[in-house]
Amino acid sequence: MQPDITFHRARRERLLHRLGEGVLILSTAPEVARNRDTHYPYRFDSHFYYLSAFPEPESVLVLIAGRGRSRSRQILFCREKNEEREIWDGFRYGPQAAKSAFAFDAVYPIRDLDKRLPRLLENQPRLAYALGADPAWDARVMGWINTVRSRTRAGISAPALLIDARDLIDAMRLRKDEHELGLMQHAAEISAAAHVAALQATQPGKGEWEIEAALTKVLREQGCQASAYPAIVAGGANACVLHYVNNDRRLNAGDLLLIDAAGEYHGYAADITRTFPVNGRFSAAQRDAYEIVLAAQSVAIDAVRVGHDFNTPHQRAVQVLTQGMVDLGLLQGEVDGLIEKEAYKRFYMHRTGHWLGLDVHDAGEYKQNGQWQALEPGMTLTIEPGLYIRPADDVPEALWNIGIRIEDDVAVTQAEPRVLTEQAPKTIEQIECTMRTASDGPCSGAGSVG
Repeated sequence: MQPDITFHRARRERLLHRLGEGVLILSTAPEVARNRDTHYPYRFDSHFYYLSAFPEPESVLVLIAGRGRSRSRQILFCREKNEEREIWDGFRYGPQAAKSAFAFDAVYPIRDLDKRLPRLLENQPRLAYALGADPAWDARVMGWINTVRSRTRAGISAPALLIDARDLIDAMRLRKDEHELGLMQHAAEISAAAHVAALQATQPGKGEWEIEAALTKVLREQGCQASAYPAIVAGGANACVLHYVNNDRRLNAGDLLLIDAAGEYHGYAADITRTFPVNGRFSAAQRDAYEIVLAAQSVAIDAVRVGHDFNTPHQRAVQVLTQGMVDLGLLQGEVDGLIEKEAYKRFYMHRTGHWLGLDVHDAGEYKQNGQWQALEPGMTLTIEPGLYIRPADDVPEALWNIGIRIEDDVAVTQAEPRVLTEQAPKTIEQIECTMRTASDGPCSGAGSVG
């Protein structure tokens, strides 16, 4: 499923309407050196790509919002064609091809940016750009404004109002259109298949890195251009480290394995976490803890509805998790009182979700005017409750080093929540059956690697 340029053009038009009158300037991400003469794999800026779909570095988007007789314009600055560099680095669109391919009114060489920008800013009332994101870029923008100011005696004015472009774009990105949801669904399905492969590859004695490799293989084979974030493949006590990414330990038969990993498809991320026993069978203590987290996730997903706010799923999950901690002997007292004192944070220290989209922790505010953001159709978030139980004198020994997180990607609709990642096995029965029948393929309803 390729990006549809008509959606990107329409987003630019909506943004011009939001801007009112003025200029918006947005640069893409720079290339970053990894070491001598080697760069990290390039990844565009998400705001820039959301509006342009243009994948190349050294690119700048300029939107000019007109009023009255003044015509709005959509302009791109990009690298010129260069046959010699294309031999080394690959295809470049160049201004002429980019204009038609990405539906811009004009495309100019990036080397002309400093010459053209002051002219484009003349007599504009406001300028929007990513204020404070990059000191070098701030200085460059101020240079353009000062160039315009130097012509004051000629009757030319510079923008008097500077605003943060990210605030305008964040509000748009919070609600996904059908094209975006289609890309996210595809990323989710590939990522779910990768988790099935990880389940089927897991055996005692294997290394965490081997399971990561099995998962990454499916992501790339099925079309994800990259992993959406560094994979967490955490066996045993490592699962109690929330951002464990070393993935360098061997797996033990009695441990659980927590995998938080997913792919990125045309810029859009999935985000899945599954936890399962290395030997394919949950122990009694593991089963008890897992069922609590699964129940918490179920009530949280059910709360992803119009009429609720962003915090409602978290509140529902915390209620179930805290009761479960009491049932397991981890906490003592009344559930409401424990929640009020935040005693649950000893074993559940993060929130239940975050926005998801072009960024894994996607753009968009969580509160508006001090109130939690109301959920609306098109908003997409993760639901990921967990339990992380470290050894302690007041913790039953059977629960030591149990780390469990279950995470799915959920879109708000006018009706039932839409779980994008439902193909990844999640119930105890699905997990154990998928691991038991690894040589014959997954169990019915438990996803597919095909």
